[in-house]
Amino acid sequence: MPATAGPDPLDGPAEDRHEESIGDLFGRLVEDGRGYAEAEFNLYKAIAAHRGLRARRALVALAAGWFLLVTSTTAVVIGTVISLAHYIGPMLAGLAVGVPLAAGGYFLIHYGWTGIKGLTRDTGEREAIERGERPS
Repeated sequence: MPATAGPDPLDGPAEDRHEESIGDLFGRLVEDGRGYAEAEFNLYKAIAAHRGLRARRALVALAAGWFLLVTSTTAVVIGTVISLAHYIGPMLAGLAVGVPLAAGGYFLIHYGWTGIKGLTRDTGEREAIERGERPS
Protein backbone atom coordinates (compact mmCIF):
# COMPACT_ATOMS: atom_id res chain seq x y z
CA MET A 1 0.00 0.00 0.00
CA PRO A 2 1.38 3.43 -0.86
CA ALA A 3 1.96 5.80 2.01
CA THR A 4 0.10 9.11 1.92
CA ALA A 5 1.89 12.27 2.88
CA GLY A 6 -1.24 14.07 4.02
CA PRO A 7 -3.99 16.04 2.31
CA ASP A 8 -3.60 16.91 -1.34
CA PRO A 9 -2.36 20.54 -1.64
CA LEU A 10 -4.52 21.02 -4.73
CA ASP A 11 -7.68 20.56 -2.67
CA GLY A 12 -7.34 24.07 -1.25
CA PRO A 13 -7.03 25.23 2.32
CA ALA A 14 -7.85 22.65 4.98
CA GLU A 15 -9.53 25.20 7.23
CA ASP A 16 -13.13 26.24 6.84
CA ARG A 17 -13.60 28.81 4.08
CA HIS A 18 -16.20 30.63 6.17
CA GLU A 19 -13.49 31.60 8.62
CA GLU A 20 -11.29 33.39 6.05
CA SER A 21 -11.00 37.12 6.43
CA ILE A 22 -11.86 39.60 3.72
CA GLY A 23 -8.15 40.37 3.36
CA ASP A 24 -7.35 36.71 2.72
CA LEU A 25 -10.14 36.45 0.17
CA PHE A 26 -9.00 39.63 -1.54
CA GLY A 27 -5.40 38.37 -1.57
CA ARG A 28 -6.48 35.11 -3.19
CA LEU A 29 -8.53 37.05 -5.73
CA VAL A 30 -5.55 39.22 -6.65
CA GLU A 31 -3.28 36.18 -6.99
CA ASP A 32 -5.82 34.37 -9.15
CA GLY A 33 -6.27 37.46 -11.31
CA ARG A 34 -2.51 37.87 -11.66
CA GLY A 35 -2.17 34.22 -12.69
CA TYR A 36 -4.94 34.60 -15.24
CA ALA A 37 -3.38 37.78 -16.66
CA GLU A 38 0.05 36.14 -16.92
CA ALA A 39 -1.46 33.15 -18.71
CA GLU A 40 -3.27 35.43 -21.17
CA PHE A 41 -0.10 37.45 -21.74
CA ASN A 42 1.92 34.28 -22.38
CA LEU A 43 -0.74 33.08 -24.82
CA TYR A 44 -0.65 36.34 -26.77
CA LYS A 45 3.14 36.34 -26.70
CA ALA A 46 3.21 32.82 -28.17
CA ILE A 47 0.70 33.79 -30.87
CA ALA A 48 2.78 36.86 -31.78
CA ALA A 49 5.97 34.79 -31.93
CA HIS A 50 4.31 32.24 -34.20
CA ARG A 51 2.96 34.93 -36.51
CA GLY A 52 6.35 36.64 -36.55
CA LEU A 53 8.04 33.44 -37.64
CA ARG A 54 5.49 32.92 -40.41
CA ALA A 55 5.87 36.55 -41.54
CA ARG A 56 9.68 36.25 -41.58
CA ARG A 57 9.50 33.15 -43.77
CA ALA A 58 7.07 34.86 -46.12
CA LEU A 59 9.25 37.97 -46.37
CA VAL A 60 12.35 35.90 -47.17
CA ALA A 61 10.42 34.11 -49.92
CA LEU A 62 9.16 37.45 -51.27
CA ALA A 63 12.65 38.94 -51.28
CA ALA A 64 14.13 35.92 -53.09
CA GLY A 65 11.29 35.96 -55.63
CA TRP A 66 11.70 39.70 -56.18
CA PHE A 67 15.43 39.27 -56.78
CA LEU A 68 14.85 36.49 -59.33
CA LEU A 69 12.14 38.52 -61.06
CA VAL A 70 14.30 41.63 -61.36
CA THR A 71 17.33 39.73 -62.66
CA SER A 72 15.29 37.79 -65.22
CA THR A 73 13.56 40.98 -66.39
CA THR A 74 16.95 42.65 -66.78
CA ALA A 75 18.17 39.74 -68.90
CA VAL A 76 15.09 39.96 -71.15
CA VAL A 77 15.47 43.73 -71.58
CA ILE A 78 19.18 43.48 -72.41
CA GLY A 79 18.49 40.66 -74.86
CA THR A 80 15.75 42.69 -76.53
CA VAL A 81 17.97 45.76 -76.87
CA ILE A 82 20.84 43.71 -78.32
CA SER A 83 18.50 41.98 -80.79
CA LEU A 84 16.95 45.26 -81.94
CA ALA A 85 20.35 46.93 -82.20
CA HIS A 86 21.13 44.83 -85.29
CA TYR A 87 18.12 46.29 -87.10
CA ILE A 88 17.70 49.89 -85.84
CA GLY A 89 20.98 50.73 -84.13
CA PRO A 90 21.96 50.57 -80.46
CA MET A 91 20.73 54.04 -79.41
CA LEU A 92 17.32 53.71 -81.00
CA ALA A 93 16.99 50.14 -79.69
CA GLY A 94 17.70 51.36 -76.17
CA LEU A 95 15.07 54.07 -76.51
CA ALA A 96 12.56 51.71 -78.13
CA VAL A 97 12.79 49.35 -75.17
CA GLY A 98 13.53 51.82 -72.34
CA VAL A 99 10.88 54.46 -72.92
CA PRO A 100 7.85 52.10 -72.85
CA LEU A 101 9.25 50.33 -69.79
CA ALA A 102 9.86 53.65 -68.01
CA ALA A 103 6.35 54.85 -68.89
CA GLY A 104 4.81 51.62 -67.62
CA GLY A 105 6.84 51.83 -64.43
CA TYR A 106 5.79 55.46 -63.89
CA PHE A 107 2.09 54.66 -64.32
CA LEU A 108 2.31 51.66 -61.99
CA ILE A 109 4.07 53.71 -59.31
CA HIS A 110 1.55 56.53 -59.72
CA TYR A 111 -1.36 54.07 -59.43
CA GLY A 112 0.17 52.39 -56.36
CA TRP A 113 0.95 55.69 -54.62
CA THR A 114 -2.60 56.92 -55.24
CA GLY A 115 -3.88 53.70 -53.68
CA ILE A 116 -1.62 54.16 -50.64
CA LYS A 117 -2.80 57.75 -50.16
CA GLY A 118 -6.39 56.46 -50.40
CA LEU A 119 -5.83 54.32 -47.30
CA THR A 120 -6.03 57.37 -45.04
CA ARG A 121 -9.28 57.97 -43.26
CA ASP A 122 -11.96 59.56 -45.37
CA THR A 123 -14.30 62.24 -44.03
CA GLY A 124 -17.12 59.79 -43.23
CA GLU A 125 -14.77 57.65 -41.18
CA ARG A 126 -13.39 60.69 -39.31
CA GLU A 127 -16.91 61.89 -38.48
CA ALA A 128 -17.93 58.45 -37.20
CA ILE A 129 -14.85 58.31 -34.94
CA GLU A 130 -15.56 61.80 -33.61
CA ARG A 131 -19.16 60.76 -32.79
CA GLY A 132 -17.77 57.75 -30.96
CA GLU A 133 -19.16 55.25 -33.43
CA ARG A 134 -17.36 52.38 -35.05
CA PRO A 135 -16.71 53.12 -38.74
CA SER A 136 -18.14 50.50 -41.05
